[in-house]
Amino acid sequence: MVGLRKCQKSSLVAKTLLRRRLTINGIVQGVGFRPFIYSLARDIGLVGSVYNTSDGVKVEIQGAPAQLTAFDERLRSEAPPLSTIISVETEDVSVRNDTSFVIVASHDNASVSTLISPDVALCHDCKTELFDSKNRRYLYPFINCTNCGPRYTIIENIPYDRPFTSMKHFPLCEPCAAEYKNPEDRRFHAQPNACPQCGPRVWLTNSEGEQIDSSDPISKTIELLNVGQVLAIKGLGGFHLAVDATNTEAISRLRHAKGRDEKPLALMVRDIDAALELVEMNKDEKTTLLSIQAPIVLCSSKANTKIASNIAPGNDRLGLMLPYTPLHHLLLSKTLDILIMTSANFTEEPICIDNNEALDRLSGIADFFLMHDRDIYLRSDDSVVMEMSGKIRPIRRSRGYAPRPIFLREKGPSVLAVGGELKNVIGLSKDDKVFLSQHIGDLENLEAFEFFQMTIAHIQRIFEINPELIVHDLHPEYLSTKWARDQNIPLLGVQHHHAHLASCMIENSLDEPVIGIIMDGTGYGTDGTIWGGEFLVGNANSFERKGHFEPMPLPGGEAAIKSPWRIGLSYLHQVFGNSFQSVPALKDRDIQPIIQMLEANINSPMTSSCGRLFDAVAALSGGRQEIRYEAQAAIEFMQAANNTLGKDNSVFDIRGENDIQVIQMSSIMAELVSRIHSGKTLTHLSQWFHGSLVETFSHITNIIRSATGLDKVVLSGGVFQNRLLFESLVQKLEEEKYQVYTHREVPTNDGGIALGQVFIGQNYLRK
Repeated sequence: MVGLRKCQKSSLVAKTLLRRRLTINGIVQGVGFRPFIYSLARDIGLVGSVYNTSDGVKVEIQGAPAQLTAFDERLRSEAPPLSTIISVETEDVSVRNDTSFVIVASHDNASVSTLISPDVALCHDCKTELFDSKNRRYLYPFINCTNCGPRYTIIENIPYDRPFTSMKHFPLCEPCAAEYKNPEDRRFHAQPNACPQCGPRVWLTNSEGEQIDSSDPISKTIELLNVGQVLAIKGLGGFHLAVDATNTEAISRLRHAKGRDEKPLALMVRDIDAALELVEMNKDEKTTLLSIQAPIVLCSSKANTKIASNIAPGNDRLGLMLPYTPLHHLLLSKTLDILIMTSANFTEEPICIDNNEALDRLSGIADFFLMHDRDIYLRSDDSVVMEMSGKIRPIRRSRGYAPRPIFLREKGPSVLAVGGELKNVIGLSKDDKVFLSQHIGDLENLEAFEFFQMTIAHIQRIFEINPELIVHDLHPEYLSTKWARDQNIPLLGVQHHHAHLASCMIENSLDEPVIGIIMDGTGYGTDGTIWGGEFLVGNANSFERKGHFEPMPLPGGEAAIKSPWRIGLSYLHQVFGNSFQSVPALKDRDIQPIIQMLEANINSPMTSSCGRLFDAVAALSGGRQEIRYEAQAAIEFMQAANNTLGKDNSVFDIRGENDIQVIQMSSIMAELVSRIHSGKTLTHLSQWFHGSLVETFSHITNIIRSATGLDKVVLSGGVFQNRLLFESLVQKLEEEKYQVYTHREVPTNDGGIALGQVFIGQNYLRK
């Protein structure tokens, strides 16, 4: 009888137990996900196992129904900070006789689905340990755990294990090894794990590379910064150039040596309180500044005398970031609370990542170098974001975000997209994911081009992608296009603005034809001219040009872009000939050589660029005549409007040409000159021009809707980094019952076109 009762009890228990197998996809490998599952299951009292596979993380859990429900509820809400759960597939399986929950070895070739986490900021737990005098990692500048620290920039190959990272040179000491092997420890399988006994170290040198004798190189660095020295500081994705943000003379020296006369410099501030002394910040901006991505956030500056006036001259915004490495926290923990932290390079060159490279390239810029011996395999600039229309939007997507993939609605063929020439970013697709690289920059020199090639090889290697197709820009002289043509892989050339259109579409999961308002500075058109002020109708398969600005000559090409007054003169001459009425901005200019160039059609390519129109109008209105950085004239012209549109705006004249709406430059120039001669201020002219563009863009969109029946509009292109234009146009179109789609995951500038190139390439292969 006793044996029978035991059997009946065992059978009853079995009936109350359930076992489920979960397949979890997303960023769930290499981010502490398995120990999280292990701890969660044990806390709830479940038995089973967790392991990596090529399909994602597999979990088998067994317990009472209420326990399984609790697991489901806590799975997403308590997941590790670096993880992203995209999907959870669940199936019921037979109950087994497990007695515990275990982490088991990976099944099959799990590396193929591993999604590498971006480098992220120091977590709260590690920061607490960093400043705990009783902790064995007290003041150690390389403290990290599974939830924070370097990832992407230290990976050389897959699988993501310590021997394939730059930490391979630092064997774990016994205490660190014990943490690494313990699934209940915060540093379980944290590949960068280290301590002062077994990990990297820092040291200080002069500009000749001679080591400074100091028992505390970080404190010595702080002393040097406090007396106005320029320091090159090795960080997570490269070197920064740092100076005291209150020292005007030191900042001037840095600007001169770096070749960055007026472009705003980024600030690193000790904490959120220090940030709030400098800028106005809404909830989303504050949350983003405090996030694990720790980007530079562009915020409206407050009137204050705390920092030097030459940090962001002529700009009403400051770019701020918080310390994101333990080394940064140590630098800003004592007498410094604000530092200039700008990328360590000469203008237009990639940032330095290697100690010897830094000494070679920065010896004329930095006075001293704070170095360390943890290698950086892949350089990665700081990311930059800005809030517009209630959403945080990337201006530069790099450290903290790359190589986190953009997830697609369906699987597709593998495509390599090589981006454009400026703000280059490359993209590689695999299954339902697009991996976008960090910001590579402008492909205008050998160093940048080598970085471009290295990045392509690196991403292909760590994600095991063999592309079936390379997609490139149509421009035949872009280095990215030339590189693509040298590869032994099928090619597809894609028009620049079509890629912008497709980029915004794929980000918003759109397939059907849409209206695209694509406004930027330069893009090679299908007719061989420079486009940049485009109204398109299309999808990933094809597009039609339905509207644009009347093309105007650009005298001197690139030289004109750096001297906006030349563009203004060209537009006046093209519209009115030699009888044009001059304006005060051209009063003391030697205009005859430019006019002769225009009349002889020497090096004066035609462009419909909205960016160039902004330059022309800004210069003629009395704004910036010579620029020191990209879009300076347009930025300052926008700021002159004081975030307000004019009340006497115009819809510029439009002429239909073969079903294409062409915005006539004569109406813009005539009205502008009239207002200038009537004594209108720069503020008034900016308000009128911005307001008139919004009215004109809306008017053309209405014409296209009437002809096509389409009411979905995508906005893309670098001009839409203009906050006043962007927010006003979105509001206007929504008032007119359009569904408006914009960028949130990739930049609206050329840093986002690789995503569109991938989308177009995948559709091409499917066809």
